Amino acid sequence: MKEKNWKAATRFVHAGAHPDPSTGAIMTPIFQTSTYVQAAPGVNQGFEYARSQNPTRKALEEAIAELEGGNYGLSFSSGVAATDAVIKLLSAGDEVVCGNDMYGGTYRLFTKIFQRMGIVFHLVNTTDSENVARAITPKTKLIWLETPTNPLINVSDIAAIAAIAKKNNILLAVDNTFASPALQQPLTLGADIVMHSATKYLGGHSDVIQGALAVKDEGLRDQLHFIQKSSGAVPGPMDCFLVLRGIKTLGLRMKAHCENGEKVANWLRNHPKVKKVYWPGFMDHPGHAIAKQQMKGFGGMISFELKGDSVEETKRVLSSTRLFSLAESLGGVESLINHPATMTHASIPREERIKHGLSDTLIRLSVGIEDADDLIQDLAQAIG
Repeated sequence: MKEKNWKAATRFVHAGAHPDPSTGAIMTPIFQTSTYVQAAPGVNQGFEYARSQNPTRKALEEAIAELEGGNYGLSFSSGVAATDAVIKLLSAGDEVVCGNDMYGGTYRLFTKIFQRMGIVFHLVNTTDSENVARAITPKTKLIWLETPTNPLINVSDIAAIAAIAKKNNILLAVDNTFASPALQQPLTLGADIVMHSATKYLGGHSDVIQGALAVKDEGLRDQLHFIQKSSGAVPGPMDCFLVLRGIKTLGLRMKAHCENGEKVANWLRNHPKVKKVYWPGFMDHPGHAIAKQQMKGFGGMISFELKGDSVEETKRVLSSTRLFSLAESLGGVESLINHPATMTHASIPREERIKHGLSDTLIRLSVGIEDADDLIQDLAQAIG
C-alpha cells in the first residue's frame, strides 16, 4: 500500500512496485506476451491485447504518474512518439505556441510532419511569458514548453505560463526531460501534460529508448490512451522493466549529476579559453531565479562556447575527450559530449538555429556520475 506522504527518495524506489501475487517476486516481472486468454468473450483479467495493455507497462505508467504528481501515466516507444501523441490531440487549423529553443527531433516533428497536415506552430522566446501571451490567437489549442531547454539551457516560468494557458482555455504541455521529476514537477505548477524522453534520466543507463506522459485529468488521459493504442507506438515489456529499474536510483543519480554539473560548470567558467557557459545555477543566468523557485537542483546539462568562435577548434575539442564520449543522447550515468549543430539539432536549418542563438560552435555536455575531478581533468586536456 502506497503512502502519500512518502518523501521523494522513498517514492523513487517504490513507485509502481507491487510484489508479484503469484510468486512474491519483489521486482515487476517482464510479461513477454502479445495476448491474454479470456474466460469468455469480453471476460478477462483487465488485459486483452498487449498493444493496449501490458502488466509491466502498467506498473511503469503508475510509477511515472506518481513521480510527477499526476493521476495517470502513459508510456511510448520513444520521447518523440510521446510528443506525437500530444500533437494528435489537435486538428488541422489548430495552432501551437512553442519555444524557439527546442530539441531538434521535436522541431522536425512539428515542422516537417504536423505542419504539412495543417497545424500551425508559432516559435517564440518562452523565457518571457509575455511573448507566449502575445502569440496566442483564437485558434491556439496548445502551448508546448521545454524547460530547461535543449541545448541553450534556457528556463521558463511554468506557473506563469500555466496561468496564461488556463486564462485562454488551452493546454500546456511541458517537456521535463532535462530536469526529470527528481528536480521539477510541472503538473504541480499548473501544467496539463508532462512529457519525458525516458531514454534519458528516467532510464539513466543508455540502454533503452522510451517516452512517457503524465497527466492529472481523466478525460485527457482517455484521449491520450486512445491515441496510444490506435497509433501503436508502445514500448515492449523489457524496455518498461529497464525504465522501472532505472527509476529506483533516479534520486541518487540526479544528486550526483547536480553536484558534478556544478563543479564542471564553475571550472569551465573560469577557463581562459571558454567564452560562455550555459547553466542555470549561475546567479547571473537570466533564468536563475525561476530555476531556483521551480527546481530542486540545477541539473547536469551544460553548454559552452570557446573563445574565438572557431568551428575547427570546436571540433578538435569534441574529438579529443577521453572520458566524455562523443555521442547523441544524455542523462546516462556516463558523461557525454555533443555538437548540437551537426548532431541533435542538425534537422533545424542553420539560419533558424543561428537566429535563435544556437551557434555552430556550441558544445553540449551531459555530465555523468563519475568523479568530478576526472571529468574536469578530461576537459582540461581536451581544451588545452
